[in-house]
Amino acid sequence: MDSKSGVSTRSMKFRDPVVENVCDRFIHRSDVGYEKYGRTLHDERTGKHKDLLGYLNDIQEELMDAILYIQTAREEMFEQMQDQRMNNIMRNGNNGEHYDNTPEEY
Repeated sequence: MDSKSGVSTRSMKFRDPVVENVCDRFIHRSDVGYEKYGRTLHDERTGKHKDLLGYLNDIQEELMDAILYIQTAREEMFEQMQDQRMNNIMRNGNNGEHYDNTPEEY
């Protein structure tokens, strides 16, 4: 670890670009958090800035947000599929009036 900046460096080899991308995103996320809060998660924990209940609350809020993002993505995907379906119908010279366009549960 560099004693001046508090940043350690490491050379890593990746066989999977997906894993490499995830690691890059973790590092970026850590940098954003440090810029925003001025401390690392390690500093936060060892400095007792937050207790276990605080961490559990953060996890719960993040998971609730994730569920909202999943639902939003599902609705967007459903709308795109409906649009594509109607485009295909129209391309075949049909107006699609006799098709059931009632949204299914998504």
